[in-house]
Amino acid sequence: MSSKEKPTLGGTRIKTRKRNIAAPLDPAAFADAVVQIYLDNAGDLELVAKNVESADLNFSRYGDTFFEVVFTGGRTQPGTIKPDEGERHPYSIIECEANREAILPSVIYVQKILRRKPFLIKNLENVMRRFLQSLELFEENERKKLAIFTALAFSQKLSGLPPEAVFQPLLKDNLVGKGLVLPFITDFFKEYLVDNSLEDLISILKRGKMEDNLMDFFPSAKRSAEGFSEHFTKAGLVPLVEYNEKKIFEAKLKDMKSALTTLIAEESDISEVIEIVKQRVKDANLPDIEVVRILWDVLMDAVQWSGKNQQQNANSALRQVKTWAKLLNSFCTSGKLELELIYKVQMQCYEDAKLMKLFPEIVRSLYDQDVLAEDTILHWFRKGTNPKGRQTLVKSLEPFIKWLEEAEEEE
Repeated sequence: MSSKEKPTLGGTRIKTRKRNIAAPLDPAAFADAVVQIYLDNAGDLELVAKNVESADLNFSRYGDTFFEVVFTGGRTQPGTIKPDEGERHPYSIIECEANREAILPSVIYVQKILRRKPFLIKNLENVMRRFLQSLELFEENERKKLAIFTALAFSQKLSGLPPEAVFQPLLKDNLVGKGLVLPFITDFFKEYLVDNSLEDLISILKRGKMEDNLMDFFPSAKRSAEGFSEHFTKAGLVPLVEYNEKKIFEAKLKDMKSALTTLIAEESDISEVIEIVKQRVKDANLPDIEVVRILWDVLMDAVQWSGKNQQQNANSALRQVKTWAKLLNSFCTSGKLELELIYKVQMQCYEDAKLMKLFPEIVRSLYDQDVLAEDTILHWFRKGTNPKGRQTLVKSLEPFIKWLEEAEEEE
């Protein structure tokens, strides 16, 4: 062999195909083992938790089966909540009394297990989602127990359980239509609010993407503001009713403001704008005082505040007041509403320093256009109750007030 040649190994390479050798699935044996732990400890959940934690069981493979045993006492048939063959225990959530005192120990027990085996949270989600999507297979009393468990799980901040895993499965059309979801969610709300504030509940609803969709829990025939108020008032959940009414009211104000903004931007005929606003106020049953606030906000939002100097900004604001004075006049129909308009002008000037000097000119313009009466202006000047920027604004209005008083004396 030449010294330049490299040595080679003789023989033939034999290729072998790799195989994934998986252990056979045996959820029945796993379920029986967990059930036996319950039975051996007579349902004492503290002892059960200790023995479950130390047991040599494949929880990573049979996590769903474990929670089936927790909820129903044994393994359930695939796709159902019906008991499967095998051992069962009588200490499950479904078998206990339908009250927080009986169910809370199970929540604490599950919390302990999840702290030691956090990977099981996904299995808890899976089983809860399956059960909630199958509410019609549970008895009424069993659905109540599930609702109490779910509320206590969130109240106890059960490790990592996302709200959407609970709320979204409930929105199946057949469950909602049969009227099964509304009692469930009502029991959930009532139980959760025992230990938590309405703000906490709203936070959960937000995370579950349900804050603005509470009506989706109602059968279609009952989806109305009146139906919502009647149902939850009867259930003793008045704060939730008040919250929903506030949300509806805010939505009406937003719609009104949006429509008016479009009309102003398009420079629609003022008479047409007045009629549209009046009709919307009637349909939405909006308070007059809110309408005055919206009108002023929208008119001032439409002003181009990009003038090179103070006078140009003043001219733009005063031009807007003069253009839409008839609109303001149509809704400032009492001294109380006129006073509210002055307070709106006051707050705008207080919050935007560049507008402070415009206050007397705006008030004078509103007076000249017959939007504000002399008595209203004098009342604000002498007895106005809003302190924000008042001292400065009162002083700036003194020359105009003096002129008004002199004119009154002459008459």
